[in-house]
Amino acid sequence: MTPGRLFDMSGKTALVTGGGSGLGRLFALTLADAGATVILAARRHEPLEETASVIRANGGTAHCAPLDVTDSSGFEAAFSAIPKIGTIDVLVNNAGVAGQHSLLDVTEEAWDRVMSVNLKGAWLAARATARLMIARNAPGSIINISSVLGSAVQKGTANYPAAKAALTHLTRSMAVEWAKFRIRVNAIAPGYFLTDLSTAFVDSGQGKAMLKRMPQRRLGDPGELSGALLLLASGASTYMTGSVIVVDGGLSVPVV
Repeated sequence: MTPGRLFDMSGKTALVTGGGSGLGRLFALTLADAGATVILAARRHEPLEETASVIRANGGTAHCAPLDVTDSSGFEAAFSAIPKIGTIDVLVNNAGVAGQHSLLDVTEEAWDRVMSVNLKGAWLAARATARLMIARNAPGSIINISSVLGSAVQKGTANYPAAKAALTHLTRSMAVEWAKFRIRVNAIAPGYFLTDLSTAFVDSGQGKAMLKRMPQRRLGDPGELSGALLLLASGASTYMTGSVIVVDGGLSVPVV
């Protein structure tokens, strides 16, 4: 592959869970801009259609697939329509929810919800996708969206880092088990980025203290994740599997 086409996604189809909003929307737009056909999957249909309309307006191809990643039976219905669209070459396992309670205060229901979406949902999506890839005997790339908190601790959100730490380890297990099928499994571990969800945290005392610890002294722009995404999705990373790419402005660098 020539250097100029390393990140070209033309002729590929990518499934993005949680693709209607937030970072998932960015991932979908990035992949479509690189030439991929994008399948957007999430529970809420309206954000999916809005993102799909932007992709189509820019000359790309997008499809919407209503899907609750915590419901294993829902995958059968959602994936039954995929052969009519094409194949899945890339899965971006992005669907997730945050945890906002201390270990003493978090309810069992809230604990289970975070674990179900962030960990079980990622496993179900990856398993369903891997089965499709294996059935057609073709290589593929699965990208799990973990977090810098998968290897760090933050007060008051313990169930979220626990789920992301498990997802990081699950990524490595998937990479080992599925390498024989030519399926690469890697992860991106984002730090803090400018999104609607991060605004309140950044304005808090805890958020301001965190910014002072960051070498770059700022949150990331969501577009700064596009390079890592295209690296792992494209042929530029054919010899990478089980890797975790941290994109956090240096937040996780130990400082003495």
